[in-house]
Amino acid sequence: MRTIRKQSNGGHALQQAHAQPPATPEEANQRWQRFGHKDAVIQALLAEQYHLCCYSELRADEELLGYHIEHIENKGQNPARTFDYANLAASALGSADLQSFKARGEEVFGGHAPGKAGRLGPVDMRRFITPHQPGCARYFAYLSDGRVVPAAGLGAYDHDRAHYTIALLNLNSPFLVTRRRQWWGELQQLWDEHQHNDWRLPDLVAVCLLPTGGKLQRFFTLTRQFFGPLAEQQLQQHAPNLL
Repeated sequence: MRTIRKQSNGGHALQQAHAQPPATPEEANQRWQRFGHKDAVIQALLAEQYHLCCYSELRADEELLGYHIEHIENKGQNPARTFDYANLAASALGSADLQSFKARGEEVFGGHAPGKAGRLGPVDMRRFITPHQPGCARYFAYLSDGRVVPAAGLGAYDHDRAHYTIALLNLNSPFLVTRRRQWWGELQQLWDEHQHNDWRLPDLVAVCLLPTGGKLQRFFTLTRQFFGPLAEQQLQQHAPNLL
């Protein structure tokens, strides 16, 4: 999970809707269903997220999957933030993907995970680590086997928050674990090839980590952790806004 810095207000229609926010979960659901400007909102969200899923950092478009507009604070818990752009993010999966995942027996993740969707009870916002929180990446570590775990060195409270967030969003779903394991393997193969041929490692890091055409490659934070100090040097020099 990487920190998302808001760069837009979501457009005039969203701002108008937020000027008179819903008062109840029922009103929030009804008004959100009727809101006819979701395409413009999600394009703004994807642009500021470099087309990464806000929670998993999957490039859903590369998987031929969709995105949905995610309410960081669920509409049912805080109806007043239904049209608050500061509460919105783009998350995999799209609504059409849910049926295909169900048909294949795949577990959903991110905003559609049962815990985050509110099907298991209210989300504890004091424990939930969100991508709008500065420094959220520091809570998580990515392993070569594809899992994400609480980062080493966290205190008990922060460790609990990281564990809660991973479970809430189902970030260790088999689908995500497989994709992250594959990506780690690709990075390792490229690293070994560059070292064997004495090619410039900073060039490799730049290709894997820096945005192209306004998009980042999948699993930015995993990649950043994989390359370690070299990643920090490239980001500091070429993309300090991503630090």
